[in-house]
Amino acid sequence: MTTPTIAISGLNQRYGGSQILWDVDISVEQGSCTCIMGRNGVGKTTLLKCLMGLLPIDSGTIELSGTAIQDMPAHQRARAGIGFVPQGREIFPLLTVEENLQTGLACRTDGIKTIPDRIFELFPVLADMLHRRGGDLSGGQQQQLAIGRALVTDPQVLVLDEPNEGIQPNIVKQIGDVIMKLNSEGLTVILVEQKLAFARRVGTEFRLMEKGRVVASDAMSGLSDELIRRHLAV
Repeated sequence: MTTPTIAISGLNQRYGGSQILWDVDISVEQGSCTCIMGRNGVGKTTLLKCLMGLLPIDSGTIELSGTAIQDMPAHQRARAGIGFVPQGREIFPLLTVEENLQTGLACRTDGIKTIPDRIFELFPVLADMLHRRGGDLSGGQQQQLAIGRALVTDPQVLVLDEPNEGIQPNIVKQIGDVIMKLNSEGLTVILVEQKLAFARRVGTEFRLMEKGRVVASDAMSGLSDELIRRHLAV
């Protein structure tokens, strides 16, 4: 039996006086693309922030390839091999595209000091705009920059929080193509995604959340109309 790339067990998280996550168990197999889905406010972003060490947890464990990481600070989790693309992108608007990408180099463990050519193969627009400030890019270009910056870290796992929010359709397709290409090459992907068609296109697995709990888990082919009606329909 193989060790899952990410194993979250018994995760509880409180914010102020409210409990947001309740005994969350999620196992993500190496090489899968797992979509975490659910209506607004069910705890999806909180779960990703706990995974990344950006929010404290009350109890539970988080493992990366069998190693417990729940007590690691966020920067150590990045160095351990988790690349994160946050909701809203959070690029540095006053830095150039090149400088934004270079910030990811600090998380590499191989000492490479130059941006890998692979980033520009995946996102040619970044090569064209290398010396433009991040804040001058369109929303879609900023999202490509945010994904590129995460990939510069050479992650084992790529975690994306609603990568298509506010993005024009042609860029959504490009982002989907890149995710599928990376996943086909063996990169494990976890993404929070609201768009059902996109999730079905890129995802191999789904995890449905409701009120801070995981209520359904299966291969993407098992995402039935009944599950959609019960947990995703507005």
